[in-house]
This record gives sequence, structure tokens and C-alpha cells, in this order.
Amino acid sequence: MKLTDTEIAFRSKSNGQLKKAYWLFKMLGNSSFTKFGKVMTNLAIKLRLPMNWIIKPTIFEQFCGGETIAECASTTKVLDEYGIGTILDYSVEGKTSEDDFDATMAEIKRTVQAAADNKHIPFCVFKVTGIGQFSVLEAVNDLSQTQEADLVEFKKIKNRVGEICSLAYETGTPVFIDAEESWIQETIDRLAEEMMATYNQDKAVVYNTVQLYRHDRLAYLKNLHEKSKSENFLCAVKLVRGAYMEKERNRAEEKVYATPIQPNKPATDKDFNLALEYCVKHIEKIAFCAGTHNEKSSTYLSELLERNNIDPQHPHAYFAQLYGMSDHISFNLSNQGYRVAKYVPYGPVKEVLPYLIRRADENTSMDGQIGRELGLIQSEMERRRKA
Repeated sequence: MKLTDTEIAFRSKSNGQLKKAYWLFKMLGNSSFTKFGKVMTNLAIKLRLPMNWIIKPTIFEQFCGGETIAECASTTKVLDEYGIGTILDYSVEGKTSEDDFDATMAEIKRTVQAAADNKHIPFCVFKVTGIGQFSVLEAVNDLSQTQEADLVEFKKIKNRVGEICSLAYETGTPVFIDAEESWIQETIDRLAEEMMATYNQDKAVVYNTVQLYRHDRLAYLKNLHEKSKSENFLCAVKLVRGAYMEKERNRAEEKVYATPIQPNKPATDKDFNLALEYCVKHIEKIAFCAGTHNEKSSTYLSELLERNNIDPQHPHAYFAQLYGMSDHISFNLSNQGYRVAKYVPYGPVKEVLPYLIRRADENTSMDGQIGRELGLIQSEMERRRKA
């Protein structure tokens, strides 16, 4: 499959939007500019300086759908015109109070309700650290070290997760539980599996996320599948390569334990593709979403589905990419009849700045990502000039 047809990839963008994206990626490709921008943004946050005027029409507009669910409607509509679904992602981070956690849970439930009323929103998503203390999740991760106070606080987190998943079940809206750092991931796994066992009896409602940049997660996927068979629920996973790599390696070195990270990128790529193979082989019992910006893996999954005579519209197989990135993958796959969705982050500009800073960092460090985006945009601009 050809994923580099730029006419298809950028047909939703006007010439002006294309030029704007070009200059934004050009700036993100300049590591010195990105570092300076990050320092200035963090300083502005600390000093509480107004930044909407520069952030909202640039990096926010590129990577976010809006500040509210209502503001995301126009983005959802455009994506739907080209057969691409929207995954609403409330991307507010760094909250620590119980009131904030309750407020975030309420907002996530609003995304679930919005999805129930809109067939173009196939999934919703949340991070457990958005609705509970990281330190509590970490304490509960090691059951031998858990204190009574931790269990009391953890019950609040579990109740919030339960409320979201219960509403997802009632409304028929599948929900992704994002993966996080390895030292809290077992806690998240246990929560996700409990929710799956409760709500995935008849169809995929709750999805856990498997980060294949960890060398142990292919085995986890297979074990989860076996568990789902023995406990009679549908296994549902989102497959990603993963984040937190540098943080994971630094912590392992600091605390002197074996890193959970793969030895190199080829090992990650191998496990990711093996996970795709495993899910396709067991597609009637595993619902999965391949969250990837990797062209080879996206092409490979389309080939696997075709080779196994699986309908591109099979409800258990989805592709997903982040809004503002890899449109050549999303739009070309959709054009070929595959189920595709875009993660569409939203939230007040000042609240999603940590997400945007991370996005800028990832674009700068991701091998070839900036060059690939720029090259495709340039090709389309040139094609339009000649047309």
C-alpha cells in the first residue's frame, strides 16, 4: 500500500493551512529554537504571563482540536468528511488535588457522553494519573509496601475509573486507558483488567494500552489474551511503541535495576509487528487499535488484514495517529477503506501546555519525523503549484 500520496494526505488543508504547517514544523525542526521556546514557555507559566495570543494560533492549533468539546466539533466534522474518526483526549496534566481529580473525571465522562451522541467519535481515552495521585499508584504497584492510607486513596482512584468505564458501557462508547511509567503500570494493568472482566463480556468497551518499547509487553499481551479466555471476557488493547523511554532508563540506572526498555529500536519494531500478527491471528477474541506513526508497521498491518481475508472495516481492527501529525498515514489508510481515528487533544491553552511541550520535544527527537512531515508538505505544495 502506498501511504505517500500527498494529494490524499493533505486534501483537508487549504494552501494557507499547508504553508502554516510547513513553517511550524520548520521551527520545531530547529532544536535551538525548540529549546529556547520551551524555556520561555516554562518561564511564562511560572510568571503567569498571558500566552494565548502566540500559542493558540500556532502549536495549539496544529496539535489540538480546541479548548472545549464544543470547539472540537469543527475538527471532528472535517475528519469525518474523509472517513476518519475522532478520539477526544482531555489533555490537562499535572493536577494534584482531589477536587481537580473529580473535575477531570467529570470532563472525561462528558467526552464519553459526547461520543455516545456522535457516531464519528469511536473512542474516548484517559490517563489514570489524571484522576489520581501518582504517588498512590506507585505505592500500590508494590503490594508489599502498601500502607493502609494508600489503600484508602486508591479506592477513590478505582471508583473514578469505575465510573468512567461504567458510563462507557452504558453508552456503548469504547474507552482507552493509557499506559504510563513502568513503576505504576502494574497498578494500571490490574485496574484495566478488572474493568475488562466486568464490561467486556459481550463487546470491547475497555482497552488497556501495551507499550512495546518494553521488552516484557509482548508476553503481557499473550498472557492477557489467555486470561480473557479463561475468565470469558473480550481482550481489548491499544498497541503503541511508547513514551517515557529516557525517564525509564534514567530511573533504572539511578536505582540500579535492569531497564524494562528494549535494547534498541529494531527490537521494539520487531515486538510491535509480532503483536500485530498475534492480534490479527486472534482477531475474533482480541479487539485492537494500532497507535503508530510508523509507515512500515501501518503498511504491514494492512497487508496482514488483506492476507488473512479480514474485512478492512472489521470492528476489532483500528489504526490511530495523533492529530496534526502523520496525515499521510491516516488519510491514505482511510481512503483505502480502513478504520482510522485521530487522537484529538483539547483543553484550556494554559492547561495543555505541558502536553504541547512534550509534543514539541517528541517531534524534535523522533527519528526523521520532522523531515518526513516537511518533505511531504513540500511535495504537496509543489504538486499544487504545478496543478
